[in-house]
Amino acid sequence: MSASSQKALHLINTSTFEPIDNILVDQRPRQAEFTLDGKELWVSSEIGGTISVIDMATHKVKKTISFQIPGVRADQIQPVGMTLSHDNKRAFVALGPANRVAVVNAETYEVMKYILVGQRVWHLALTPEEDLLLTTNGVSNDVTFIDVGKLQAVKSVGVGRYPWGVAIKPKSK
Repeated sequence: MSASSQKALHLINTSTFEPIDNILVDQRPRQAEFTLDGKELWVSSEIGGTISVIDMATHKVKKTISFQIPGVRADQIQPVGMTLSHDNKRAFVALGPANRVAVVNAETYEVMKYILVGQRVWHLALTPEEDLLLTTNGVSNDVTFIDVGKLQAVKSVGVGRYPWGVAIKPKSK
């Protein structure tokens, strides 16, 4: 595998099964999330340590978001999982061995805050009401609950070995 293929995002037409475009992002892309309006695609790059925000009208990277945490080496900042709020105002990014979730202003692309969670945070999910954010922390074997209004961790719950992902069931109507 060439270095460029380790950095490529592939857009494919699901009706024709034909490639639409290949877009270079940073090394080892891990997750892609569309904004609800479909105008942007956010792509995490684990080894590159960044998020690429792609304009879907042009298929160009319009912004690259990087992360700097005082006291944490750059190679420990490994974005993997992320989720965007329904109003497209905030993004939450799991930063792997940095043991933090980055809160990003999704309109200005500026990092607002880093929230300390368990060890090796990989994935996360918002509750349907978007009042809580849950993170899976693979090395500390727990899930951290973050109060979204206060942007602070409120509790970690042990769940067993190496939790990787989290899914939240919508409330019944």
